[in-house]
Amino acid sequence: MTIYKTIPEYSTLSAEQFFEEIVPSQKPIVIREFAKRWPFVASAKKSPSDFVTYLTKFYRGKKTAMVVAPPSANKRFYYNEEMTDINFLHGEERLDLFLARLLELIDRDVYPAISMQSTLTSEILPGLINENCSNFFSDIEPRLWIGNEGIVNTHYDGSDNVACVIAGRRRFILFPPEQTCHLYPGPLNFTPAGAPTSLVNIDKPDFERYPLFKHALAEAYSVELGPGEAIFIPMLWWHHVESLEKVNALMNYWWSGSFAPKTVSPSPIDSLNLALLAMRDLSPKQRDAWRCLFDHYLFHQELNPKSYIPEHQQHILGDLSVEDVRTIKDYFITKLQR
Repeated sequence: MTIYKTIPEYSTLSAEQFFEEIVPSQKPIVIREFAKRWPFVASAKKSPSDFVTYLTKFYRGKKTAMVVAPPSANKRFYYNEEMTDINFLHGEERLDLFLARLLELIDRDVYPAISMQSTLTSEILPGLINENCSNFFSDIEPRLWIGNEGIVNTHYDGSDNVACVIAGRRRFILFPPEQTCHLYPGPLNFTPAGAPTSLVNIDKPDFERYPLFKHALAEAYSVELGPGEAIFIPMLWWHHVESLEKVNALMNYWWSGSFAPKTVSPSPIDSLNLALLAMRDLSPKQRDAWRCLFDHYLFHQELNPKSYIPEHQQHILGDLSVEDVRTIKDYFITKLQR
């Protein structure tokens, strides 16, 4: 039996504490009373039907994206066995019909895993946030995830994330970024849901095929959250998420990195792809040499170039406006297209 590390917990936390103390440390935390007073959460605590009734009062008839995995997928949204495709279907449906189906499946012994994922609240439920707002994120629109029991395999996001359970219970298992090589990441450009995912089934790990995963498990964190409770998952922290009840809902906030409001392309994952293409034919020694340059100019392991280059000559190394960044990126994108 795996003994997981515990994640530091807070009952309450001010926005100032969160952004000035917690976020800069880039370590996960749990906030147990993040949304305890939301009407959204109160409805979910009463019953699944009360939860659905509360949601539908905001609904205006627009369809949204849904995914469905057959019972044979064992609730796991993932690749098929041959890794030639994914094991679930994408589609669109009216939210009221989806919620009715969710309630209908509660009493079934055999049932598909169904989920509405990453839907912007204003698009599908206008007005919901007016009654369920967070003083942490007054300018960030949250996304809504609703479904029954389901498993999203270990993956990472390119943004900091606060995820708040609204209905049901969810189990989170987290791995720090330095465990990446022990998690056997899958393809960069063929993924179940847009982000690279670990090839290890965390519930039934094959240690003969993935022996280094034992090292990742030794550094893993785990927590179970109920309605109104939230977790901060820093960007690039790998996380496995399991919905544990037949009616589950989660609302999350991405506000930095790939999902930053003023982000411009290419994204960090685009840059990783470009670096792989640029350096794929270099020898190991040549790659080590380039690692030294990346460390110096980007990761500043010993000496930050800004500390000794005159400010008027720092250019791309210095402080840039959003427009400056966009201009420089456009230049290099144009150069790549020639």
